[in-house]
Amino acid sequence: MTTPSPSVAAQSLLVNERTSDGRVRVAALCISSSLRNDCVAYVNHSPGVASVVEGEESDAAAWARLLNSLKTPITVIPRNALDLDPMPLPAVSAEALAQSPAPIVGKSFARVGIMGNPSDGFFGKTISLLIKNFDATVTLSPNSSPSELTIRIDPSPVLDPYLFASMPTLRVACEKDGYYGIHRLILATLHLFARTCAHENINLDTRRGFRVSYATNIPRQVGLAGSSAMVTALLRALLHYYALESHAAFPLHARADLAWRVEKEELGIASGLQDRVVQAYGGLMYMDFGREWMEARGYGVYECLPVEWTPKGLWIAYVGAPSDSGKIHSDVRARFFAGDEEVVKAMSHFADLATQAREALQRGDSRKFAELMEDNFSTRRSVYGDAVVGATNLAVVKVAREFGHAAKFSGSGGCVVGLWRGEEGMESVEGRREMVRRIRGFGYVFEEVVVASEEEA
Repeated sequence: MTTPSPSVAAQSLLVNERTSDGRVRVAALCISSSLRNDCVAYVNHSPGVASVVEGEESDAAAWARLLNSLKTPITVIPRNALDLDPMPLPAVSAEALAQSPAPIVGKSFARVGIMGNPSDGFFGKTISLLIKNFDATVTLSPNSSPSELTIRIDPSPVLDPYLFASMPTLRVACEKDGYYGIHRLILATLHLFARTCAHENINLDTRRGFRVSYATNIPRQVGLAGSSAMVTALLRALLHYYALESHAAFPLHARADLAWRVEKEELGIASGLQDRVVQAYGGLMYMDFGREWMEARGYGVYECLPVEWTPKGLWIAYVGAPSDSGKIHSDVRARFFAGDEEVVKAMSHFADLATQAREALQRGDSRKFAELMEDNFSTRRSVYGDAVVGATNLAVVKVAREFGHAAKFSGSGGCVVGLWRGEEGMESVEGRREMVRRIRGFGYVFEEVVVASEEEA
């Protein structure tokens, strides 16, 4: 960004395009001789400027003095990157530009996969729900000046720390959270959103920029879809900010796909679609990612189930201090796409479990649902192996089963979701307390699930 001086030689100026209702579109081109005509300066300013600069295109000094007095920012762009017949900015009233809109907050809840996962990345079927226990929020605060175009990301000192109390503190932070924070998710989302709008020929009104701030209490690296929640929250805020919530380019399934592409294409993170789908739609979701759907149109069949169908008494237990180091990587994905019979059968079985689970939910049969949860975990253990599942996770599931509960992974690992099997009547209070005590003994945090409705998403 730079401010012009009287030495700038204005070669052309395009201003003062009025619409029939008196509104003004303003675009200005100023070719700088000091830049040897290799660049142009593209200037945006408020409608009130138009009448002032009218007829001044031959007076470079007057033009420069005007811009200096307004402290108008100029963005220098390579000349070959700009058509000299510039596309006019969207018309907007002076009153609308002058007002300072209130901050916009996007929000998304954590996800718990209760059946069928991890088959969503393998043309399977899953059932997931959003929980109110944890959420991610992104706030877009419009710039105070209607002509300030800048986009600023305010890094979180908690989620993206750049100041550490000591070297040991830095070491612990890196071992716990790794080297990649939330900032890259925010930047990748903004970039892909802008690129998608350009591809869809959506002319964003960029005359007022904004600041992005973010926060989350979703435990990281435990399989509760914290990263996709952050991306989804930002997309919600952006769609509201640019008034695109009802645009044909952004139906709910497309929003889920866009959130998935942020991580898959922009950041190279392998993942399935279920997290983004349930966070886009909300509530309790049954999702069919069958190959016939995914290859034909790029998205599956998504059904919002009544939240009232959610089994009563669901709980989660997650690692209190997860580590980004020492994780065992699985070769299941490579084996699946290579046609490995064991893996292909397992993914088909996961999908069948989800179909049966939907029927059990509809009947209100929580005992059958619990049996299917146990089958889901056993199948995952058999195909992924104990090294990938993890000794502590296995121990937590074992304790749950000892006290009459079914348990399985809620996502990629580090969080277990459980449900009373109901085999011996009512669960005793003493038994529940002892189970929780023993699970906490492994360094896990135990919480009762609070279900988020579709309307709260």
